[in-house]
Amino acid sequence: MLKFQINPLRQRQFIGIILGIVLGTILLFTLSSESNEEYLSLGTMNTGHEDFSCNTCHSDAEGNLWQQVQSNIQYGMGLRENSVEFGTIDVETKKCLACHERDNDRHPTHRFLEPKFRKAVEKINTANCNTCHSEHHGKRVTLKKADYCMHCHEDLTVKNDPLDTSHAELIKNEAWVTCLQCHDFHGNHEYKVPHKMKDTIPLSTLKTYFNGGKDPFSSQKKFTALSEKEWIAKYLN
Repeated sequence: MLKFQINPLRQRQFIGIILGIVLGTILLFTLSSESNEEYLSLGTMNTGHEDFSCNTCHSDAEGNLWQQVQSNIQYGMGLRENSVEFGTIDVETKKCLACHERDNDRHPTHRFLEPKFRKAVEKINTANCNTCHSEHHGKRVTLKKADYCMHCHEDLTVKNDPLDTSHAELIKNEAWVTCLQCHDFHGNHEYKVPHKMKDTIPLSTLKTYFNGGKDPFSSQKKFTALSEKEWIAKYLN
């Protein structure tokens, strides 16, 4: 009668694989619990989103986890053309607009999809909210430089210019960071635009505002974004 001796190394490998699968499964289901969302977060929620749960922005991807893993393995082996979302779907502009869409937006994202803005969007993708407001950084605006107006307004002319330092001069000097010292990008604040450079908002104050500080434009807004409760009532009920 033949006897087969199991290789101790193979046996340890097999036990290790089984333990890894068991522990991985336990860890996956533990972290998937809503009570443990903070351990899955990539970082601090941005200003105004502090009380939002993950599910407010992150919708579940299609299929169960095993199907998602199986599909991505097939993609890695070249057996399918596209990979699939794993766990949750990446947050896109349309999800942001569910709370922030407003008719009075001075720079609505859909306008940048027009052909005339194609070259500008190649330089800065203003059709995507995440370009300026990337989540999980604990800020209000995550774009490092505030000179993006130059991509669309380099040929700007202002008739009867009310500013004591003309727009033509500011553009000539490439002083693009001064735009937001007067103008709210989305046009959602109720305030009077200054006519003198000395009355504009200091750049240092703007930076503090971008990082989550006090609003220097105005406490009055034309449109107020939905809260999580309002979003749930509007889209889930």
